[in-house]
Amino acid sequence: MFTFPVVEGSKRRIHIQVARQIARKILSGELHENQKLPSEMELCNSLGVSRTALRESTKLLSAKGLIESRPKVGTHILPRSHWHFLDSQLLEWIQDIDDIQPFLSQFLGLRKAIEPEACAFAAMNATAEQRKSLSVYFQEMTEAAENFDYQSWIINDHRFHQTIFLSTGNQFYVPFANILETIFKQFINHSSEGGRFCLKEHRAIYNSIMAGDSKQARIDAQTLLDDENQRLALVAND
Repeated sequence: MFTFPVVEGSKRRIHIQVARQIARKILSGELHENQKLPSEMELCNSLGVSRTALRESTKLLSAKGLIESRPKVGTHILPRSHWHFLDSQLLEWIQDIDDIQPFLSQFLGLRKAIEPEACAFAAMNATAEQRKSLSVYFQEMTEAAENFDYQSWIINDHRFHQTIFLSTGNQFYVPFANILETIFKQFINHSSEGGRFCLKEHRAIYNSIMAGDSKQARIDAQTLLDDENQRLALVAND
């Protein structure tokens, strides 16, 4: 029988804390797909919260596709195919679990699918101001690599890739600059620290975009993402 830790006081609204506690167990696999949650009374007692707070939390979890509540049936964990992985709050909660690598590995698979094309679009559509921003961030990355400054590299690497997505001229790429911000930083931190900086590969992407060479920008992005320095082995979807 699993238990939930009592939710302590916080500046955040209590129902968000409750949802986060439950989501953590779902995302980590401690609670399994199609598993039934304890009764409302049991959850209230375990978490130390009111029925109102619990019901608000279940509404939040339902909106993210994690659970489903039905009268006279109870609340069950939904299959992963229902989970809203691009929800910014859900991505934030993923940071809480102990073994985040499977999520980061799958995120690498997503990057391999969309980022080379984003670089190609950026080479064609980046504005003068966006190209200026890329220059600033690449210069900061260069200095970070020369000084072995991982923290500065992580910050500016994120800004560099974020600007690429914003430079595509395609609104459907914008969420990957904004919604995925938290997990992208986590990914860069995990894949960079202890390894090399991949400055050469980033310079190739930068030069191709600045030259307006979309074909080469696509190839250079593929080279970066295929680099073993990512240190993340792709895992199959469950």
